[in-house]
Amino acid sequence: MDLLRFITAGSVDDGKSTLIGRLLYDSKNILIDQLEALEKSTKNRTDGSVDLALLTDGLRAEREQGITIDVAYRYFTTPKRKFIIADAPGHVQYTRNMITGASNANLIIILVDARQGVVEQTRRHSIIASLLKIKHVVVAINKMDLVEYSQDVYNNIVIDYAEVATQLGLKDVTYIPISALNGDNIVDKSETITWYEGKPLLEFLEAVEIDNDINLTDARFQVQLVIRPQTEDLHDYRGYAGQVTSGIYKVGDKVTVLPAGIETTISTLEVGGKSVDEVFAPQSVTIQLADDIDVSRGDSIVKSDNLPQVNNELDVILCWMDEKPLIPGNKYYLLHGSRLVRSVVKHVEYKLDVNSLQQIPIAIGTVNGNIKLNEVVKAVIKTASPLVFDPYDRLNENGSAVLIDETSNNTVAAVLIK
Repeated sequence: MDLLRFITAGSVDDGKSTLIGRLLYDSKNILIDQLEALEKSTKNRTDGSVDLALLTDGLRAEREQGITIDVAYRYFTTPKRKFIIADAPGHVQYTRNMITGASNANLIIILVDARQGVVEQTRRHSIIASLLKIKHVVVAINKMDLVEYSQDVYNNIVIDYAEVATQLGLKDVTYIPISALNGDNIVDKSETITWYEGKPLLEFLEAVEIDNDINLTDARFQVQLVIRPQTEDLHDYRGYAGQVTSGIYKVGDKVTVLPAGIETTISTLEVGGKSVDEVFAPQSVTIQLADDIDVSRGDSIVKSDNLPQVNNELDVILCWMDEKPLIPGNKYYLLHGSRLVRSVVKHVEYKLDVNSLQQIPIAIGTVNGNIKLNEVVKAVIKTASPLVFDPYDRLNENGSAVLIDETSNNTVAAVLIK
């Protein structure tokens, strides 16, 4: 049974938490004690209904304000598939949390309030989905009950969002009219929205094809742990453990260790402590090499006939996620997989306007802290030691990183390498 990771996003009060609560509730993925606590928490509601949003709005501040601040993760399963859901914040000032939740998602559900249509935050979340190369997009047009389940309202929103999708290059977009509050088209097909001929949301999520999302062409492996037992039985054992980022490796393959550029061959492959002849993404494996060479955490083992880029100056898209403004010249740690290097933001070339998608040029040396929370910019980063990467557009798993403040150790930016 495979795993689908998806994130819900949208503007404030579009019903993201209620949608997830309805998915869990109607698919019978709520434990009895959770249900009892939920009913107790909402016993004073005048209409006697259960507030399903409380299943995800776990922070006290969120419950007091009635909004989602942090990314709330939930796990559930059906007979057809396992799921991990990330419920992202809707408020503009918490967009950085949405980036965190979307970083490893296969699919994004963008909720649109049927009464409001496509708004600025819809565009902002769609831009992030485009930047992060999320391959599958579901536009869930929610609160259809509040517009009398109007097909015209639905069609107009589809037309408006299709323009945004075209601008951003979002290709696999599915539209579903829903009412999260009433359960229309969430788990079961709505008996009210009779004009909609597609699948309800859960059925679509169970069926969406993600096998082709994995790159099996470019072999990339980054060392997370060097295994040296140094016991009598395994005195000379030296294994390199990690997850295959992409591609396929076989025993006997000619490989290059980067950034050093040393060539060797694979002598042994292990999965779960057992020797195998072949491994592939996204398996967790241990690789042994034929030659005794110096390999450390963060080094990459790649096939010699298909090399990534190695450089210490990077053109990047930055999604700024810190309360303190970005100032060129400031130093940060850059974390790329398990490789941590010191870096500096040399300069910013342009801002990306989230409404018009226009690139606003910035003259070198004129930023002066003007890049603030949630802004998206094109910049140049210089690292203290070479980075082994592929452009994000080609292989997003090996083309993304984060910037970390050296003092607070807080993540301050999501980095997409051009």
